[in-house]
Amino acid sequence: MKAKISLSISVVAGIWLLTAVHAQSSSHDFYKGKTIRFVVGLAPGGGYDLSARTVARHIGKHIPGNPTIVVENMTGAGSLIAANYTYNSGKPDGLFVGIWNSAYVLRQALGDKAVRLDARKLGWVGAPTKGTPHCSIMAHTGLKSLKDVLGANREIKMGSTGPGSTYDDTPQILNRTIGTKFKVVSGYEGSSTIYVAMRRKEVDGGCWGWESARTTARPMLDAKGDEKLIPFLIHRREPDPEVKDLPLIPEVIKGEDNLSAYHTWVGSYEFQRPFAVPPGIPKERLLLLRKGYADTMKDPEFVAEAKKAKLEVTYVSGEEIESHVSKILSITPNAKELLSFLLTKPSK
Repeated sequence: MKAKISLSISVVAGIWLLTAVHAQSSSHDFYKGKTIRFVVGLAPGGGYDLSARTVARHIGKHIPGNPTIVVENMTGAGSLIAANYTYNSGKPDGLFVGIWNSAYVLRQALGDKAVRLDARKLGWVGAPTKGTPHCSIMAHTGLKSLKDVLGANREIKMGSTGPGSTYDDTPQILNRTIGTKFKVVSGYEGSSTIYVAMRRKEVDGGCWGWESARTTARPMLDAKGDEKLIPFLIHRREPDPEVKDLPLIPEVIKGEDNLSAYHTWVGSYEFQRPFAVPPGIPKERLLLLRKGYADTMKDPEFVAEAKKAKLEVTYVSGEEIESHVSKILSITPNAKELLSFLLTKPSK
């Protein structure tokens, strides 16, 4: 009797093992000859686009089957169009990856009806960096420091891609917490178009991620005269000479409630430019994408290219992003009330 039981167990174990091996083999074979689309929610020339294209040039060799990677841009509403498309229209087959602003996770927490997604249900692949919001002003304004900006007796126009972006949120938060007089001018497709607007004097400056500005705005940071872009405020200490001695946003914000709300808002910057797949992707394909992404972040050729492009890499795993998403969506009622103004369009 014992022999029969042992034999039965062995048969079941053998069948399970063969099934698991077959599933793994099928999963590994899936990407052979396939093309994965990286859909970026912001325009070419900015930090999101640079990051996506740099990853795209290397990740294919780290995914079994060595699929081809193509990068497309789906601009609009500060990448909200791409975010909503990823969740509602992207096929959950492992061949579509959306790259858009993580701030829409906070917007979901605040109840923004324009954000038509549930961040808990997305498949998070990984993020290349943590974000560091900062603000810069053009030299043609005659302003050079936070003190000058606070002392200005006029509105200061700040370019923005749209609600939910660093460009849009940061000036509004600073207006309410430290008394700046920023006027947000929305509608630009991405960093590159805002840079053009700055040089044309359509806007005076902007607030966006330093990890992007240090690379994509380098010609303006190095420029002379009125064409020079001058950083004047930043979220955390960074070693770059342009910002290493700047005032820090958490240190200039006044009031415990204001500071608490700011820290809730800035939580989405712990995973900047994240790569996400639609809900329902087969688990094994998500795991392959996550592993491929993690291996890419350690690839010497990728690291060398990122360094040459001055692309800051502080890898955040898909599992870590899930944890950050959970914290943001557990927003306290007090923080939600204090940040509710972010859902109100700025007056024109």
